[in-house]
Amino acid sequence: MKAIVLTFDRHRAITQHLMLQYQRIWPDHPFRFRIPYQQLRGPDSERVEYVESPPEIAATILRLLQDTEDEEWVYWCSDDKYPIDFKVEKINGLLQYVLTTPEISGLLFCRARATLDRPDLALHSRQLVTPAGDILLERKGWYQIWIHQFLKAKVLRSLFSQLPLKIPSAKALDALKDQIPKPDEYHLFVTEQNFAVFGESTKRGVITRNCLESIRQTDIELPEWFQRSNGEWVTMGKLPEKTPWQKLRSRIFSRKS
Repeated sequence: MKAIVLTFDRHRAITQHLMLQYQRIWPDHPFRFRIPYQQLRGPDSERVEYVESPPEIAATILRLLQDTEDEEWVYWCSDDKYPIDFKVEKINGLLQYVLTTPEISGLLFCRARATLDRPDLALHSRQLVTPAGDILLERKGWYQIWIHQFLKAKVLRSLFSQLPLKIPSAKALDALKDQIPKPDEYHLFVTEQNFAVFGESTKRGVITRNCLESIRQTDIELPEWFQRSNGEWVTMGKLPEKTPWQKLRSRIFSRKS
């Protein structure tokens, strides 16, 4: 599955961290990351493909989608987020479900912020129930479109083809997207239960404290402009607490290993 990454050359260390985190928490993930570049190209591999792209945000995404069919499923993952923890088995099951359910155009498995705190604002009343018993809630408009999620290529193409060529910053995307109506035939869902925890990588171009501390535990070389954080710790999504038996089992197996 093509993983469409919104990033640019200056954020190469952030992008490397994103991919490393997926490898760490989901070792057999199905993604081949499509990394746009202007000058700083890296080596292609089984899991990474570098695509020369324009510097403009909307043009970059449309370039990454150039050879995709409208109904093709892609994984949308902007570099301003990175995964911290996933319920991998559950997400794998959800992926198999959406791949065989034509009426679904997108699925987010991190229920946080507006979809959790303001369901009256962000969600329709419509629900779907998967064969495994998971409840999917339909989202209104473009709510939570920036969090990593499964989408049909036509959803991203529709959104980014209507954005202006000149966008002053990634932050401005939020206000711009709200001016674009989502086609009624695109049905975007979020799981009722949360199955993922994400961290924010940067805020207004400055690396967050949580991302800086995470990268410092790797071999990724940080450029000068990411040597100091903004001091903020920003994450989204909370996984259910383990039962006492699960906690005991985890301790037993960690000792054995």
